[in-house]
Amino acid sequence: MRAVLDANVLYPTILREILTDLAVAGLFVPLWSARILAEWRHAAARLGDDQDAVVGAEIALLRMRFPAAEVAGGAVAALDLPDPADLHVVETALAGGAGLIVTANLRDFPRTAMAGLGLRALHPDAFLLDLHAATPETVAAAVETARAKAESMGGAMDLYEMLKRSRLPRLSKRLKG
Repeated sequence: MRAVLDANVLYPTILREILTDLAVAGLFVPLWSARILAEWRHAAARLGDDQDAVVGAEIALLRMRFPAAEVAGGAVAALDLPDPADLHVVETALAGGAGLIVTANLRDFPRTAMAGLGLRALHPDAFLLDLHAATPETVAAAVETARAKAESMGGAMDLYEMLKRSRLPRLSKRLKG
């Protein structure tokens, strides 16, 4: 399965770590565009110049880790989205042959409009729940790896609290059992 990762799921470090580890494990093929990466960088830069440099390095590492993930978007015939600025995400999905857009902004990608293009938008919590249903051990391992990385950087926290803070409350509940 090919899935476009929107900027709002790449920006949060823990969520990005979980998603990219699952992609490395072969659960899906991640896609994005240069514009999606630029949006991530722009959002981080608002936190200060040092964040711009950090994100620049993170983007470079992401590109090295997934050299085939960056897709040049194509054109989409008249598509009425609530936020026309998100059209490039749909174009990326279509150009990359993805059937899925993973985004925290579901209202910007209405079901009817997406279905007409053979696409579906999913919140990362729902996406990860779907992956967990298919391969619970792999998802649990990716989550634990993200928690361990956060802890090693001085961000020790309870696994379930980390997931809730990452806007993954249903995954947190599922892993808690």
